[in-house]
Amino acid sequence: MARDRPSQELNRVVFEGDNLDVLRGINSDSMDLVYLDPPFNSNKVYEAPVGSKAAGAAFKDAWTLSDVDLIEHNRLKREHEWLYALIHAAQRTHSKGMFSYLMMMSPRLFELRRVIKPTGSIYLHCDPTASHYLKLVMDGIFGSSNFRNEIAWERTTGRKAGKQYGRTHDVILFYAKSQNNVWNAPTVPQSEESVRGHDLMRDQGGLYRMSDFSGAGSGPARRFGDREIEPPAGRHWMFDQRGVDRLMKEGRVAFSRTGRPRLKTYLKKLPGVAVRDIWADIDPINAAAQERIGFPTQKPVALLDRIIGASSNEGDMVLDPFCGCATTLVSAEFLNRQWCGIDLSPKAAELVVQRIREKQDMISFRDFHHAIDVPIRTDVEREKASTPKERGELKNRLYNDQEGRCNLCRHEMGGIQHFEMDHIVPRAKGGQDWVDNFQLLCANCNRIKGQGSQEAARAKIAKYMGMNFAVFE
Repeated sequence: MARDRPSQELNRVVFEGDNLDVLRGINSDSMDLVYLDPPFNSNKVYEAPVGSKAAGAAFKDAWTLSDVDLIEHNRLKREHEWLYALIHAAQRTHSKGMFSYLMMMSPRLFELRRVIKPTGSIYLHCDPTASHYLKLVMDGIFGSSNFRNEIAWERTTGRKAGKQYGRTHDVILFYAKSQNNVWNAPTVPQSEESVRGHDLMRDQGGLYRMSDFSGAGSGPARRFGDREIEPPAGRHWMFDQRGVDRLMKEGRVAFSRTGRPRLKTYLKKLPGVAVRDIWADIDPINAAAQERIGFPTQKPVALLDRIIGASSNEGDMVLDPFCGCATTLVSAEFLNRQWCGIDLSPKAAELVVQRIREKQDMISFRDFHHAIDVPIRTDVEREKASTPKERGELKNRLYNDQEGRCNLCRHEMGGIQHFEMDHIVPRAKGGQDWVDNFQLLCANCNRIKGQGSQEAARAKIAKYMGMNFAVFE
């Protein structure tokens, strides 16, 4: 169901568009949990196979200077000099592609920090290609004291390694907004690995370990079946006669070769083990997985179940700004959370409905909105540029910010008089006369963009005109 009016009613909404534009329209302190699985800067192109449920979904995971927004570049350079220096260092140590990737991610991470509640958290899913660079950026934006974990998720069991160790894990960076983040400590069942050091045995009840039946301090004998047995000297049986009778009936008493009773404790009865920061117990999506829809970088629902269960409560709002195949949204729905997602592709909205319907066997999925607009913040008064005087002053400011270049083709035009004011998010799609929704374009680029998106215009211009990005060299 498409919605044509901006709103702060965000539950069960998938926004189609640039997540930076959408995030800027979301009220501050409104999200309890953010999970994002952005492109990794892996220098690959991913595409769902024809015939799969996700057919038509594709994205480029290779970043160049053509992907850098000039206004954001200059704003970051002016307002966050420390971060710009860090990103520029990444260009020197890695590549221009890493510079472009971090320039794309940084303004989005600033907006995500703003929209997360003081008790909220963020999980950024990446891989070793950019994880260490992203951690520096996250330390700066969220604060190193709010870093919680670097989680290693084993996403595959074997890769040909060549002259290196096999690369089998993704990285998930877990940060809180403050020291008061929601935390529901997750556990996993006991296993042979978790009780190593104990001799394990198996019977019809499963795996069990043997433990002492006695404790320190003297005590009386107890009857075990037809035998009365004294405890060892200076010790007592840990159960009274009623308890011994119950354990005997349950088959939880075994006897050593010398006839001493021992307590059988089944692993499935032991308290769960706290989850640590290496996750090898959640299988990746393989070719036979029932939940597989063919999306190139699909993550398993179990992975999101753990994250959402640990860092949110029922009724909380979960946001995925790169929602792709909608796994986060599906998990949140069935864990009784509110949720919203953002993606450039309309396929995300199709997939969330399809996947929830299949799992619930629902004929219809109501209260869902596929939004093509941008929400309007209701928590602040935003600076507007509605009058001719305000627009004139803003035009001069933008001319300086853009260093006299068109914000799409990036050519110098030889004076402010050759530029036209443009709404980055068109009015037809919810854009307002806010200062941060304006840019300067040359007349040709303004005609090409029209009422379309920034991304569509950028693609057209790159294809038909060619572009020069020496400004970032």
